[in-house]
Amino acid sequence: MTGSAREFVVEADGGSRGNPGPAGYGAVVLDAATGETLVEAAEYLGVVTNNVAEYRGLLAGLRAAGELDPDATVHVRMDSKLVVEQMSGRWKIKHPDMKPLAAEAARVFPPGRVTYEWIPRADNKHADRLANEAMDAGARGEQWSPSTSTAELDARAADRAASDGRTAGSRQGGDRATAAPAGAGEAPDVAAAGGDAPPTVEHLPRTTTRTGAGSTVPGGAAAGGASRGGRREGDGGEAAVSGGGAIAGERFLRAARTGAGSTVPGAAEAPAAADVRAAKVVASPGWGPPDMGSPATFVLLRHGETPLTPQKRFSGSGGSDPSLSPVGREQAERVAESLARRGTIEAIVASPLARTRETAGIVAARLGLAVTVEEGLRETDFGAWEGLTFGEVRDRHPADLDAWLASPDAEPTGGGESFAATATRIAATRDKLVAAYAGRTVLLVSHVTPIKTFLRLALGAPPESLFRMELSAASLSAVAYYADGGASVRLFNETSHLR
Repeated sequence: MTGSAREFVVEADGGSRGNPGPAGYGAVVLDAATGETLVEAAEYLGVVTNNVAEYRGLLAGLRAAGELDPDATVHVRMDSKLVVEQMSGRWKIKHPDMKPLAAEAARVFPPGRVTYEWIPRADNKHADRLANEAMDAGARGEQWSPSTSTAELDARAADRAASDGRTAGSRQGGDRATAAPAGAGEAPDVAAAGGDAPPTVEHLPRTTTRTGAGSTVPGGAAAGGASRGGRREGDGGEAAVSGGGAIAGERFLRAARTGAGSTVPGAAEAPAAADVRAAKVVASPGWGPPDMGSPATFVLLRHGETPLTPQKRFSGSGGSDPSLSPVGREQAERVAESLARRGTIEAIVASPLARTRETAGIVAARLGLAVTVEEGLRETDFGAWEGLTFGEVRDRHPADLDAWLASPDAEPTGGGESFAATATRIAATRDKLVAAYAGRTVLLVSHVTPIKTFLRLALGAPPESLFRMELSAASLSAVAYYADGGASVRLFNETSHLR
């Protein structure tokens, strides 16, 4: 390496809309000293997996840096924990599609010239946007062109935000003002996947799909950029699936309050009014025949926190069956008070697990109702993964985890329950309860996967949509079921009663 060799930063990303599905990558080469964008690269790849797209993005970024200066040193920044750990030599590469790509990437520069760093997805917006532009171009039957790139908008916005922050800090603190560390005062981004820190409350791995910039996810908020469906939110370990850093449910509720960007009938109503009307109002004229009668309305309550929730451990129906923590009991009291004020609940049905029965009991005591236990509302059985974090599962059962992330038919290690099997169970439970509670409003106290499955089935959304919803502890959602078999999602992840 010569003394004049340059230093580059390569940021790369890849995604697939389906896993496998229509995919693309984005990569950007930056001058390490100035931060200047030197090269942008993106490509539509056709139908491949998310991981293959990520490796292709890495390879494109390294090649672009090599063309600028083959003697350069390169620091790679990616939000794929899988790629970073594998290319750093800490994780083995077992998948046959990834081995040749990783070997090719390792040959672009001599050993020791390239270092790797995992970054949160929010810090990888430039490459993320390029990947989405490539996928959007592919959907139009085209290939991405540098002339259509808008990815630099993210870098400019970040620069403006940083500048505004420095200016505000100077005004407030005068000469004593100092810059706060990045992310100071904020919760860490734990929604990284594929072995990143286990995702937010209810985590799912990140190896599934992304949606295009601004695309609307059924039952959720419009996803900004490539929505990383694949991250397991550590519900305390429950099978939850989440889009990424920000809480999708809260974004959805803010849209519902204003009506902005709403695509769900009734979404423009305020949450407090929406779930009241879910019990008493049928669809407005034009949505269906006027003689369908009052719907059977399920108000879906996720149980309160357990000791496993903040630890982000898998907690299904085959594990230790934890009870609520003190925080979880307080959450249940708050939701009970909120439901009492609304006055719409006519019956309560709960999963047989301890945390749901305890939550239901607290609500029932406040409302003066009995609790009926329904076996079909139990959480998914996570087999040998019960009680483990996502990272621990990745270390102990990597092949099984990869298979599980790629297909709803795959079972967790040790004979757990697949998401496809969970969906079959929930559909049967739904039909049973709709018949039993026709025209009434019933509170169903359940878990992450069952509640998300109710919502997914109501929306007619594909299985991967589970990975694009976040469901908070003690949150409320609502679905109305009509006589003609139609369903209307009325509420999603309402948590105002907890604040």
